[in-house]
Amino acid sequence: MKKTLFNSRDPFFRKPTGAVSNGTPVHFKVCLPRYLCCTAATLVIHNEHENRVDRGNLFWCGMEGSDFEYWEVDYTPEVTSLNYYYFELSTSSGTKYLGRTRYGLGELQSQPVAWQLTVYENTFKTPDWLSGGIMYQIFPDRFRKSGVVHENIPYGRKMHLNWDEQPDWAPDERGMITNSDYFGGDLKGITEKLDYIRSLGVNCLYINPIFEAHENHRYNTADYRKVDPLLGTEEDYIEMCREAAKRGIRIVIDGVFSHTGDDSVYFNKEKRYDTLGAYNSKESPYYSWFKFYQWPDNYHSWWGISTLPEVKEEEPDVIEYHTGEGGTVGSWLEKGAGGWRLDVADELPDVFLDRVRYAAKKIDPDALIIGEVWEDASNKVAYGERRRYLLGKQLDTVMNYPFKDVILGFLTGWSADEAIEVVNNIMENYPPQVTRILMNSLGTHDTERAITILAGEPAHNRGREWQAQAKMSPEQREKGIIKMKLATVLQYTLPGVPCIYYGDEAGVEGYKDPFNRSTYPWGREDKGLIDWYKRLGEFRNDVDCLTDGEFEVVKCCDAVMSFVRRGKRDSVFVAVNRSDFNEHHINLPKGFNGARTVFGNASVYNGVVTIKPMSCVVLRANNYSMFK
Repeated sequence: MKKTLFNSRDPFFRKPTGAVSNGTPVHFKVCLPRYLCCTAATLVIHNEHENRVDRGNLFWCGMEGSDFEYWEVDYTPEVTSLNYYYFELSTSSGTKYLGRTRYGLGELQSQPVAWQLTVYENTFKTPDWLSGGIMYQIFPDRFRKSGVVHENIPYGRKMHLNWDEQPDWAPDERGMITNSDYFGGDLKGITEKLDYIRSLGVNCLYINPIFEAHENHRYNTADYRKVDPLLGTEEDYIEMCREAAKRGIRIVIDGVFSHTGDDSVYFNKEKRYDTLGAYNSKESPYYSWFKFYQWPDNYHSWWGISTLPEVKEEEPDVIEYHTGEGGTVGSWLEKGAGGWRLDVADELPDVFLDRVRYAAKKIDPDALIIGEVWEDASNKVAYGERRRYLLGKQLDTVMNYPFKDVILGFLTGWSADEAIEVVNNIMENYPPQVTRILMNSLGTHDTERAITILAGEPAHNRGREWQAQAKMSPEQREKGIIKMKLATVLQYTLPGVPCIYYGDEAGVEGYKDPFNRSTYPWGREDKGLIDWYKRLGEFRNDVDCLTDGEFEVVKCCDAVMSFVRRGKRDSVFVAVNRSDFNEHHINLPKGFNGARTVFGNASVYNGVVTIKPMSCVVLRANNYSMFK
């Protein structure tokens, strides 16, 4: 068996493991072969924040047998920063390096690959109320229509008369996609269904944009100070937040601050508003918000989409408008929201994110700040700069797209060890107070529906016409329901907080936008799948280990993924076998003999659990009795 030289995830070699707060001593120990004849070992650590390289001499500390020896050193990072480290060795054959390979392990290298050490602010705190909870995401035009007749609806909107029909997807006579068709879902409709949402165990409701805007997704904000009239009034918003709070649900709203709509109070290209927009005059109070190459028609826009003029978020007037006294961030929290989800957070500059956090926490220290970042947010580079989202002064957490890829990828062919490595990397790189409240979705308004990915025919590069016609066969749907259950077991038990994209629990399918944004199928739900989600919710709300319990891998290879979550009161063992044909056997981890089966029907005999093809098992053990 190959000797472990270093393992960044093992406290024997690095203690504590994972991200640490500044001022925390970190102990490093390496195991070196005697044949190297090592005369000196040095920890080399690069502090990116200060662009400084620190070096620490390791001390010889003992032998293991006659072939290996141990060296160790303590290092205390004093400032918040992303750090990268490796070990430099002086040997009889010259300088060698101990660098990183897969699974956090070390190997001898001629050119070192560094490990990451995230050092966050020692005062960094994230909201306790979300840990162990469940989120639910709503695209408001498509969730529930109350039937209330709303007034002052802006012109240019086509209303669907049939709630159950497909969203418009074909270009208009000008060859344009206008997103101007609406179904009329509103805030009162959401309020009417809060009891249903709560029955799923939900304690956090994330709602896509609610501010006045002139496309159905509302990511082209027209007025940050006003609820879109088709959704209702400010009073409807306040009532929704108040009624949600009565049920133990906090509402997170969507902040789209990277850009506005061209048809808006701020730009006013269509001259819908009486205000003087930046497009109308250089004397506009909003002129400084935008970057014009040649006023008024040549301007910087989000991803080159002319209807979405890009905002200069570092502009003092923009920062003050959104984060100053009475600004966007604070005022909507004061009216009832429990936090903000920041659209394209990786496109917002540090100065803006710093101020958003300050403004939100000033109003409510428990306000939640979630960022949209699709990659590993701890080491993201955006616009040539290493970002510091998770170091304590910006985001509380992020949308955890890597875990979505892990779950759906594993169930559609990834090997389990490849999938779990993504999880372990996130666990190693993120501060623990971030990890415990990661927003773990299987799908969002920006992705295909999970059940379609799991069992439908892949869309590949086929366009909207094909996607509009493609439906899952009864056989595909049956398999999709089974896979959704396996996916949700992982979603609900991996570190973080599961987030249900509205309708996933009802079996809604659909390819890319707009087919992933269809209406909730009231009266046509898959009741069996909803019951499954309710059972998961009850289970999650009843165990403490899924709040911030330890995570340890048991067996992950080929078609089987298994792990344990250990808490103070109870522990949970989870195993999923995605194979269509083969059953798998797993030795139960310590403490789970005699544990209660919560989900699945696997057989347990003599300390071995046998998991049938395309199935799962979840075992629950009480820590007070598990070692008796």
